Amino acid sequence: MAKKQFKTESKQLLNLMINSIYTHKEIFLRELISNASDAIDKLYYKALTDESVHFDRDDYCIKIVPDKQTRTLKVIDTGIGMTKEELEDNLGVIARSGSLNFKKENEIEDGYDIIGQFGVGFYSAFMVAANVTVITKAQGSDEAYKWESEGAAGYTIEPCAKDGIGTEVILAIKDNTEEENYDEFLDEYRLRALVKEHSDFIRYPIKMDLHTTRLVEGKTNEYEPFIDEQILNSMIPLWRKNKSELKEEDYEQFYNEKHFGLDKPLKYIHTKAEGLVQYNVLLYIPEKASYDYYTPEYEKGLELYSNGVLIMKKCADLLPDCFSFVRGMVESDDLSLNISREMLQHNRQLSIIAKSIKNHIKKELENMLKNEREQYEKFFSSFGRQMKFAIYQGFGNENADLQDLLMFYSSKEKGMVTLSEYVSRMKEDQKYIYFASGQSIERIDKMPQTEMLFDQGYEVLYLTDDVDEFAIRVIYNYQGKEFKSVSESDLDIKDSDEQNQTAQEDDTDKDILAAMKDYLSNKVKDVRISKRLKTHPVCLSSQGGLSIEMEKILKAMPAGQEISAQKVLEINKEHDVYQALKYAYENNKEKFDLMTRILYNQSLLMEGLSIEDPTAFSDDICALMK
Repeated sequence: MAKKQFKTESKQLLNLMINSIYTHKEIFLRELISNASDAIDKLYYKALTDESVHFDRDDYCIKIVPDKQTRTLKVIDTGIGMTKEELEDNLGVIARSGSLNFKKENEIEDGYDIIGQFGVGFYSAFMVAANVTVITKAQGSDEAYKWESEGAAGYTIEPCAKDGIGTEVILAIKDNTEEENYDEFLDEYRLRALVKEHSDFIRYPIKMDLHTTRLVEGKTNEYEPFIDEQILNSMIPLWRKNKSELKEEDYEQFYNEKHFGLDKPLKYIHTKAEGLVQYNVLLYIPEKASYDYYTPEYEKGLELYSNGVLIMKKCADLLPDCFSFVRGMVESDDLSLNISREMLQHNRQLSIIAKSIKNHIKKELENMLKNEREQYEKFFSSFGRQMKFAIYQGFGNENADLQDLLMFYSSKEKGMVTLSEYVSRMKEDQKYIYFASGQSIERIDKMPQTEMLFDQGYEVLYLTDDVDEFAIRVIYNYQGKEFKSVSESDLDIKDSDEQNQTAQEDDTDKDILAAMKDYLSNKVKDVRISKRLKTHPVCLSSQGGLSIEMEKILKAMPAGQEISAQKVLEINKEHDVYQALKYAYENNKEKFDLMTRILYNQSLLMEGLSIEDPTAFSDDICALMK
């Protein structure tokens, strides 16, 4: 039989369809199943207006039949079938959608969903098949036809025999190559996994015979081959069910089935929108971060469905970075898909859904913080760092959404507090929100810079995450109160008369400080009598926007930025060490230099900074002991 040519200008168009439009070969199965679902839908819509057409949902299904012996894969449906003319129109013209035409011809409203739109999905079969055969019999017809093609070279149509209406698509699977393993599309368990991933919520049962074994009746250790017909898909998505029908266990089971995590979700968000854009949402807030969450390999995103078909495994545009830990799915039939249905076209509807999802997540977290404090603190220990990263990386654009959700350890409460809680307890004349940065709570507790603040009853927030201070600097102020590090050279606190008198510098002090600054040359910006130290002899503070803790973090990064804070060496005038320093200045220049070096290196060590020459420092200690 002579082949007919496709009604398109070029052979290149089909090659483009099967080699460029689809990025993953496995997508062909999703497309054929979607077409089969459309065919059953069409019969259903026909039955709505034609009393002669009988439709019983229980009679209809999609069946997948792999055969390793013949290297064929069949996708069979019990839908409306096609006439010879429809075969010509739908399969003979690339990029013509029979489903879309059916919808228009029958004046079906947009509320009724037919998956096929573009008419190219069928041709994805040629990515895995050397030959494609379609055997079909239309509803109301006594004749069946066979359409067959090996690709761009053309196709044939001829009469054939077929029992019952519906369509059977038969793929002659290609032989394996060095680069491609086509055998996977004949493996029952691989096919089952593909159906579960891409077509789990097709509204009709997708069946397949699984070859297995069973115990021979009456025998204890003897097994016989057994064919078990299984339904591979769930059909009704959890998110389409009414919340009143569901229990917490149902949500948790779905979370585990989707492999979102081994933990229990802390919270789930199940909502439906029916406004300008219609969509269903089911979101989960995990209890713990996955092993790869804080790595470059982690991919954020929600599963995106259209008419029960998985369109994108991870749609990153639906989640803001600050809430990238959220798992779940969105289903909307209002989104504009591209021709392959694998990717989404950016549009206003997508932005509306994304904004709504962000608001839902924020509201849920606010409720958890207010009503389930222990749960929220558990959540924050896992994902608070990500929200702080989002504030820093967004240059403050996320402040309004996130700053009320942040928590830090409090010196007064000995636990986690919010910024709002801190401000509510501030002293009447307190200008700043004071914070201290360090590697751990224990180390911050021992910082000499905090002595005066604690002595006067000020609350200090402990910043122990590497991103904390960067985020705080971006926020800049909260409820009109600026943030101030305890390590800044000027804490702007009114001193008691006694402490103020102690901090005054006489002429001798000025000479000593100038000599120390000159000796330390470019190592410090200044040397001063401290207004904050009580029991420690020395400490480092900083000037400008870059703190010592930020310097440490930046230098520890892979890029190793060579950037330094403007350091100020502060001396406790009331400490015995200062009296010894003063004596050395007046009587022994060499010992004065030795003590200056030791005090400077001590201040570095207390800050967790490395000293330039540990051996020389050890020698200096020994020399002083002599």
